[in-house]
Amino acid sequence: MYTKQVSVFLENKKGRLAEVTGALAAEGINIRALSLADTADFGVLRLIVDDPERCLRVLKARDLAAQQTDMLAVEIDDEPGSLHRIVEAVGREGVSIEYMYAFFRKKGDNVIVVFRSDDAAQAAEALRKGGIPILPEAVVQNL
Repeated sequence: MYTKQVSVFLENKKGRLAEVTGALAAEGINIRALSLADTADFGVLRLIVDDPERCLRVLKARDLAAQQTDMLAVEIDDEPGSLHRIVEAVGREGVSIEYMYAFFRKKGDNVIVVFRSDDAAQAAEALRKGGIPILPEAVVQNL
């Protein structure tokens, strides 16, 4: 039910992002989606990859601070109001969304939205109640 995300904590120094992308490229790990946020001192690179366990091992072997997080992934139509259906369904159950990001499928017109909430099990139940199917991890990793 959950999609694994790999988060990497990087100092805001030149070349740190290239260190991560180079390591993953060298190991043949494909990045499916990413989000990069920064503060004055560090950045958080969040990745959806085709092999999260191997990705985590590769990054930790290079002494990078990385961890896995359970995310929920849903597919929505690329039209006004589609994202609101998700936010509304989850909010109706009193669940907060901590962060989210979206990306398009290679083929088709739909958008994949991945998000982390303060209660993943309750958020999943809220989506089910709202008739919003959760994408299996294998589907997301192979987009």
